[in-house]
Amino acid sequence: MKYQNAQTILPEELVRHIQQYVQGSYLYIPIRQERKKQWGESSGSRQMLQDRNAAIVQAYHSGIAVNILAQRYFLTEHSIRRIIREQRRVQL
Repeated sequence: MKYQNAQTILPEELVRHIQQYVQGSYLYIPIRQERKKQWGESSGSRQMLQDRNAAIVQAYHSGIAVNILAQRYFLTEHSIRRIIREQRRVQL
């Protein structure tokens, strides 16, 4: 999050009005709900993990053992099983 000086971006009248409530401190103004993005949408992390999980499930269905997948993807066997279980739930 980048700090911005209200006096450089807001109209003077609005700054004076805000100063009635807060002065000389940081004020966080949240993004409007309709403009919010879900985690990983901007960076591509969400898609990368979805692709990785799909590859794990595909490899598992082709016969690769859970312990091998855990080593290959640097995850625990528990995590591999959870990914497989979640993919099954999504497909139902």
